[in-house]
Amino acid sequence: MTQVAKDAAKFLKSTLRLPSATFPPRAPPADIAKYLPRCTDDLYAWQRQHRPVEDTFTLHDGPPYANGDLHVGHALNKILKDILCRTALAQGKRVDYVPGWDCHGLPIELKALEHHGWQRGQNEDPVAVRKAARNFASNTVRKQMKGFKSWGIMADWENHWKTMDKNFEIRQLEIFQAMAEHDLIYRRHKPVFWSPSSGTALAEAELEYKDDHISTAAYVKFPLTGLSHAVGPVYALIWTTTPWTLPANQAIAVHSGLEYVLVQSAFHGNLVIARSRLVAVEEVMGEKLRIVRDIHPTELLQCVYDGPSEFKPFSSDRPLIHADFVSAESGTGLVHCAPGHGMEDYLALSRHIADGRVTVRAPVDNTGRFDASASPDDPGLLNGLEVFKDGNQAVLQLLQGANLLVNSAKYKHKYPIDWRTKEPVMIRATAQWFADVSSIRDDTLKALDLVRFVPQTGKSRLRSFVENRSEWCISRQRSWGVPIPAIYHRDSGEAVLTPKSVRHIIDVIQQRGIDAWWSDSADEPAWIVPGLNPSEFQRGTDTMDVWFDSGTSWTAMSTAAPQEKPLADVYLEGSDQHRGWFQSSLLTHVAFQKSTGKSAVLPPFQSLLTHGFTLDAQGKKMSKSLGNVVGPDQIVAGLEPTARVQQVQSSKKHRERHSLGPDALRLWVAGTDFTKDVVISETVVKTTHTTLDKYRVTMKVLLGMLQDFDPATAVAYEKLSKLDQMALLQLSVVTKGVQSACSEHEFHRAVLAISRWVAVDLSGFYLEGIKDIIYCDSPKHERRLSASTTLYHIFRGMQDMLAPILPLLVEESFEHSPAAFKTLEHPLRRVQQAPPSQWHDTDLQQLLPTVMSVNSAVKAAQEAARAEKLLGQSLASDVTLFIAPELGGTSIHSLPRETWQEILVVSDVKIVSDDNFGAHAMEKGRDASHTWIKSSDIVAADGTKIGVAVVTNPARGKCARCWRYMAATPQNEELPLCKRCDEVVQEFQH
Repeated sequence: MTQVAKDAAKFLKSTLRLPSATFPPRAPPADIAKYLPRCTDDLYAWQRQHRPVEDTFTLHDGPPYANGDLHVGHALNKILKDILCRTALAQGKRVDYVPGWDCHGLPIELKALEHHGWQRGQNEDPVAVRKAARNFASNTVRKQMKGFKSWGIMADWENHWKTMDKNFEIRQLEIFQAMAEHDLIYRRHKPVFWSPSSGTALAEAELEYKDDHISTAAYVKFPLTGLSHAVGPVYALIWTTTPWTLPANQAIAVHSGLEYVLVQSAFHGNLVIARSRLVAVEEVMGEKLRIVRDIHPTELLQCVYDGPSEFKPFSSDRPLIHADFVSAESGTGLVHCAPGHGMEDYLALSRHIADGRVTVRAPVDNTGRFDASASPDDPGLLNGLEVFKDGNQAVLQLLQGANLLVNSAKYKHKYPIDWRTKEPVMIRATAQWFADVSSIRDDTLKALDLVRFVPQTGKSRLRSFVENRSEWCISRQRSWGVPIPAIYHRDSGEAVLTPKSVRHIIDVIQQRGIDAWWSDSADEPAWIVPGLNPSEFQRGTDTMDVWFDSGTSWTAMSTAAPQEKPLADVYLEGSDQHRGWFQSSLLTHVAFQKSTGKSAVLPPFQSLLTHGFTLDAQGKKMSKSLGNVVGPDQIVAGLEPTARVQQVQSSKKHRERHSLGPDALRLWVAGTDFTKDVVISETVVKTTHTTLDKYRVTMKVLLGMLQDFDPATAVAYEKLSKLDQMALLQLSVVTKGVQSACSEHEFHRAVLAISRWVAVDLSGFYLEGIKDIIYCDSPKHERRLSASTTLYHIFRGMQDMLAPILPLLVEESFEHSPAAFKTLEHPLRRVQQAPPSQWHDTDLQQLLPTVMSVNSAVKAAQEAARAEKLLGQSLASDVTLFIAPELGGTSIHSLPRETWQEILVVSDVKIVSDDNFGAHAMEKGRDASHTWIKSSDIVAADGTKIGVAVVTNPARGKCARCWRYMAATPQNEELPLCKRCDEVVQEFQH
């Protein structure tokens, strides 16, 4: 090539309009810090001023616990909430989302003790503990809030609430007061779940269950009297998995519907057991038992029995009673009852407890050790022994010594544990405060029928918890919390809790602060309701269950206007909250409405959404002890799990990864089916980053192609080219799908639809077809204006679809948009509309599958040619389509030749109607001007062959500017131009 030609080629290149955008491959940290407040705090404030109050979407925050660092579970929850809010914002609604934190409770108290090097139970000062806990919770809230903000969460952070805020505590106490006034709060000495490791009572919602707990099960015989026609001593044989509860035994339960027998053992004498358990008992005892006679259950109910003298007081007239829980499928058919250590036992013996025949004994202290009353005649036998360990063994040894232990063995079974400490809990009778759930159960279940559940299985789960709960133990034995507002008589211990006394205590708290309940002297008279002698009463030390704390958070949403619908549009938390916050919110809200006399009660939430847990690649729940925890920052950075990171980073072959910012974390959340457990692994992180990279590249390409476009010059739809109209049809389809998926809270479907559209319809089809037009046509040319108009719609459509999911990416795309775009409404503030109906052209919709089939066939033929090095770029080929007229020829002919050239990215296209699919022409091998290279069948979606695509050598010369083989009369021998490029160059020169 001569120098003149080289200079001419350089000039021709300068006339091309190659895409150029300032949009970076990834946003620098400084830019992210700039974009975050714009798309969070600024956006939230803007919509509060400009969106109608009467069309408000309220999402009430299930408060995270303020006791540690953020993890991927937090990210899943908070980002899902943000996507919900941004979806509502895109629908034109005003968003009300005020974050909150759960700040009371034992875990924070223990963290505070640990921080100061204090030991629980060692004369801790409640005032100092509360101060330390408050400081710890406050610092954690600040730290977590910073983390949440870094994920692009749009919320009213300035007005966030905490359960330890004074106004929150006052509202909580007022709900308690209203419930107490209507007899929904009471105190009773009865068995509750007790955690020795935490030193407090627990609610059922605070339990987990360990499937492989090991206990020592024992068969124990008790001397029985009153059974007629028996020769020699007779014993009632019981089976228990908790021998340590035997010092509290008060009765033996049988079932009036079972058959019982008196059997004789060579080693243990006469025993009474259920007939259905005979074979099982023989296997345990290792001997054949001889049946002496049948015993009717009514005969047993007339008997009494005695027990070991070491466990006195234990009179010889303990009763045998009927109980429905006695089973023919386990044990011996006779069940040891200790109402101080069994809820079913307590209920079965309630009549005998009331008439004083039996007592509710629980000779175990707060730490799970026997107290002196376990063996009152000889306290040294059991006193101080830990019941789950040496205490249990000591009881078995005492039974062995009294010749009452028939058999003992290890037994694996399901057992409740404290969900915080993971240590076993027990059932232990103590004086506790309860909320009556049974009296509001029917109203609560009716309220649930008004709720929309996602997934639907959540309804049956929550209903089952409500149906099977009669009361709620709301008192806890700890310092860090809201006090139960009760005072107690110093001598009798009788509690005083009346509407008047509670109101008085609330008023004092408002004046003196809640910490004064602990810091004031024990004889401070200000707390005692007027009319009582202050010297005779003292304040209690129990605090409220943290679920009662957070469960009353709906009070922050209350309005003065009559409540005609649920306070919140959505509650969204993990599935474990069916037994926790969902339930406590529902119960307190219904109870309060009933206490105010409302006949038809409402739930606090209109929709209840639940997400699963985060699991590792093997489906295991993440935990620090297993070393399988993946932190949110690792997803942002795109790193492997920690152990793997250290290994790979030490390798010289390690390829450094780039951070894509919080959008990577957000895209991972949006791309998951949150209604199930969510897996996070290295593969998932890689896929997420690849998808986000694709979105960014696409945004960059669109902005580059639109650099010189002014929306004021947009072309009307009917004047757009057929290819552009196809692109808008594809945009319409994906937009409707994404809007529908987001409305149904199926964000993973939205992400899948967007990703497919970007990869297949946009990048793989449309952008390939219009590159030549954007690069080479004059900006004033109708075809280029048509393509630019379409790209503009696509750019806005992509912004709209990604706005709820990736607000930082959308904010960044706005920052780098042409100046003319910035005079229009900000994409994060736009109210998204359904695509114009004209975009959904039914004729094009029917034609599009055929177009895609043709495109696939041409690409296959070109790839085959490239494999044999017969073809380079796609433009270096012409295409002939041999189509059977009755199978698609008519529809294919409906598109202009130029449109086919664009779609197939070839220099020329010829369509031939041929029933033989061009067989005769291909047999000749060539026609007058073409050389056949490769062919491929055109196959419809249903598998029918509708034609053959044949790739040929181009018939004309290559244009030196656009590289299409459409050059006509060359300007010179070295740089021929096509007609279009010749006109553009002349325009450029002038």
